[in-house]
Amino acid sequence: MSDTMSGTAQIGVTGLAVMGRNLARNLARHGYTVAVHNRTGARTEELVEEFGREGDFVPAGTPREFVAALERPRRVIVMVRAGEATDAVIGEFAPLLEPGDIVVDGGNAHFADTRRREEALRERGVHFVGAGVSGGEEGALHGPSIMPGGSDEAYAALGPLLEDIAAKAPDGAPCTAHIGPDGAGHFVKMVHNGIEYADMQLIAEAYDLLRTVAGYGPARVAEVFRAWNTGPLDSYLVEITAEVLAHTDASTGRPFVDVVADAAEQKGTGRWTVQTALDLGVPVSGIAEAVFARSLSGHTGLRRAAAGLPGPHRPPFGERDAARFAERVEQALYASKITSYAQGWNMMRAASAEYGWGIDLGAVAAVWRGGCIIRAAFLDRVRAAYAADPELPTLLADAEFAEETGRAQEAWREVVATAVRHGVPVPGLSAALASYDALRAERLPAALVQAQRDYFGAHTYRRTDRPGSYHTLWGRDRSEVRTDG
Repeated sequence: MSDTMSGTAQIGVTGLAVMGRNLARNLARHGYTVAVHNRTGARTEELVEEFGREGDFVPAGTPREFVAALERPRRVIVMVRAGEATDAVIGEFAPLLEPGDIVVDGGNAHFADTRRREEALRERGVHFVGAGVSGGEEGALHGPSIMPGGSDEAYAALGPLLEDIAAKAPDGAPCTAHIGPDGAGHFVKMVHNGIEYADMQLIAEAYDLLRTVAGYGPARVAEVFRAWNTGPLDSYLVEITAEVLAHTDASTGRPFVDVVADAAEQKGTGRWTVQTALDLGVPVSGIAEAVFARSLSGHTGLRRAAAGLPGPHRPPFGERDAARFAERVEQALYASKITSYAQGWNMMRAASAEYGWGIDLGAVAAVWRGGCIIRAAFLDRVRAAYAADPELPTLLADAEFAEETGRAQEAWREVVATAVRHGVPVPGLSAALASYDALRAERLPAALVQAQRDYFGAHTYRRTDRPGSYHTLWGRDRSEVRTDG
């Protein structure tokens, strides 16, 4: 880098694998001068050589050159693997930065790591922004959904750039917003990915039902999904599902879905969501079942050992019953999606209260309307629901969504019952229905569970007819004593 290039770049990207490279190109395409750096210098050279015509890049061979290329306040986007690699890059760059500079972690970091890093850099006077970036490599290039956390001051300096390069919602609004302090951005991205797990599992179960119970082949199921994508289920995941199911494998001539091994992998963000929900005491059964379904799919030895277990053998429906059943599956899928999304929003509300983040739940829905993997038409209605009532206790309490799930419940129940009769596993659909029923129940059998806990462990219980905590002397005369004074 020549001296004439010092201090000329408005933003820099270090870490030029696919996501980092495409994000740098996105920034350059929007007119920003972008400093670029990679631990392996060849990647930096390749980026400039292949895409230099797209905008102004300032290649840097060392961290010191990279930092020197940036105007103040320096804005550094780190796009490396989460965990130790991120810590190593921050440790390398932090001594070169000055108070007021901004470091952005655009990877899939755990929000607890982001909170730790933000606190450490804050002591140096450097702003740290944990930014969730959703949309994959295409989103990074053409417009992702971006969920930045961090300080208000950092967003004031960084926000205009992010708003330029983010995806645009149907109404033209940029799909980014300041989510909240320290780890709020990465937390919301984690929940996004958890909802994504649930969404994909529900769609896969709907496909399995259409194929096994309705007797449709993949191409016919693709047609059904294309039709669904013109209605309430309009979403990116339903759209690409139709594309996948319509695809034919070139080497075998078979439906592509039939040559893909039925063992789904995962990178960990769904698992983080479930673990964190347990810590917060928030039920996210739909996300949990999706994570466990992926885990079970990968236990091929266990599945082979259990393959001979007895089960029902029912023939697929005839054409008329199959068409009717497909309509029921559409309603069950939609109601289950609403329930899973509601669980995600409940989790964000709980974390916001726990960590003092002040997350605007309506703004999260707005950010997810474009660019991200779970983008869907009904997210605008989620945004409107929380705009109308920021204290909405659950999405299922919104009058419009409550009416829709209520209208779908008979079809939903029929689909789950039919799946059971045909021996088709539907952990996502059934977990969503169970959650819906648990929420609407006047009383739950938890009363018995708590009585059992008091019996074997003297864990006490509360009564419905008077205040206080109580314990029954089960091993003695079974009299009741008050335990809280």
